[in-house]
Amino acid sequence: MVNAEATSDRRARDRVPAAHAAGLGATKLNPFGDLHTLQHLSARLARSLRGVFEPLLRREVRAWAEPLVVQRFGDYRSEKGDLLTAWLPMTMSPQGASALCVLDGVFVLQLLDLFFGGNGTTPLLMPTEFSPAADAMVGKIGQTIAAPLRTAWEPLARIDFAPGHVESNAAMLSTDADDAMIVTRFGIAAGDDKPVFMDLIYPVTALKPHAPTLTGKVLDKAEADPAWRTSLTRAAMNVRFPIRSVLAEPVVPLALLMNLKEGDVIPISFDAQVPVMVGNDCLGRGTVGTSNGHAAVRLTSIARFDDEGPDA
Repeated sequence: MVNAEATSDRRARDRVPAAHAAGLGATKLNPFGDLHTLQHLSARLARSLRGVFEPLLRREVRAWAEPLVVQRFGDYRSEKGDLLTAWLPMTMSPQGASALCVLDGVFVLQLLDLFFGGNGTTPLLMPTEFSPAADAMVGKIGQTIAAPLRTAWEPLARIDFAPGHVESNAAMLSTDADDAMIVTRFGIAAGDDKPVFMDLIYPVTALKPHAPTLTGKVLDKAEADPAWRTSLTRAAMNVRFPIRSVLAEPVVPLALLMNLKEGDVIPISFDAQVPVMVGNDCLGRGTVGTSNGHAAVRLTSIARFDDEGPDA
């Protein structure tokens, strides 16, 4: 749950939260302030991660989003230490920047053993790098989370995520140690087991175009695609409506109607201003005349339409 108090099964993170990132150093790492929208986006993604990891773990899991932080990539790498870690770049289109999906090596090897029919056993002596099978497992995870990740971002921006080549050495990544990163952490716990954590890291520079919505407290709907909006507008503008004008509505008794015959005249009278109707609604009023040899009505006033209807 977003903004919930830390529980005993969550990993300790002695880092400054994003809301106070301005005091992390001389250079302001977080230009966004309180990233309420991104925190809610992470909570939305966390609900989808159950469908990603339950088939791999073959157990019911709990998934939640930890409070996000902003820090330099070099500091984040130092926290990971020398432990075997999977660093999977996730290309963000159309921006062209790369996010990172970071998984602990022990968790990757556990999933690999389960995939091949084991019970999730990991080696006592951890290897220094991943095998091709482990690389394929990380790539499979990246491909599986790409769709829910895109869906989670959809109310904010249309971003596609594509997994790249997994690295076990962070030094091989194109990310510089001084780059400011937004770290979103997700806890995953199967049954009563100790939880594991997956991090999704976004470069601050890649999210700057979305600053107005990232700093909002309400997650707005995604901006409509301009081409789609233009096509919809063009289609709406071509919808046809019947327009009519009522010149007169005489009222006569039934006896007169019963005695009408060919050649009889029904007297009518109408005001200088006649109503112009669109369907059952009054568009406005105008004067009767001619235009290019045809009877016509010149509009002299337009009815006011508001939330209460055209006649309000």
